[in-house]
Amino acid sequence: MTADNNATVRGHAAVLDIANLDTDQIMPKQFLRGIDKSGLAPGLLYDLRFDGAGQPREDFVLNQPAFAGTDVLLAGSNYGCGSSREHAVWGMQQYGFRAVVASSFGEIFYSNAMNNRLLLAMVTEADAQVFMHEARAAAGPLAIEIDVAQRQVRTAGHSAPFTISERHRRMFLDGLDVIGASLTYRDRIDAFAAQLWAAQPWVRDVARLMRDRLGA
Repeated sequence: MTADNNATVRGHAAVLDIANLDTDQIMPKQFLRGIDKSGLAPGLLYDLRFDGAGQPREDFVLNQPAFAGTDVLLAGSNYGCGSSREHAVWGMQQYGFRAVVASSFGEIFYSNAMNNRLLLAMVTEADAQVFMHEARAAAGPLAIEIDVAQRQVRTAGHSAPFTISERHRRMFLDGLDVIGASLTYRDRIDAFAAQLWAAQPWVRDVARLMRDRLGA
């Protein structure tokens, strides 16, 4: 996938039309043994990609050679429901996905994804089905464009608006993660802190002062 000034992302899509695919299926618990977020790509959608003997399922779309470079997922409704598992987002990104198009998403997964700059484009169920039909009819991955500035998902055969909050839209357009977005309010944060410390000076640096007092 490529990006033009963070406003438009272009890639190739595969269909995973499974409703209510939860975060444990996206990233099974046995792959959460590390103390950081690295090395998660092998676990992505593991039970869909592999059989009980650990052999790749030949009929699964991402195991087919034509879809090796897929970076956009056309997913079923309520994608990413279930528990809060940010590893599901990290695993998708490490595998190579940059965006998911679906009619609805699990609420916590949506926040985790957007805060980590995995773009989720929420379209109507009717539009989702049109995109999936077009993708199934294609010889390989479907070329797709997601225009964040205009809130549009486009393919050669269809165009549809998608829902995104203005906060998340600005984060993508400005190339910011959630920390970067917070720091755009640095002047207001500093002003609030100065006002608070002027009114209650005893709360300023209280943790450091206590540590120094204890000789830590």
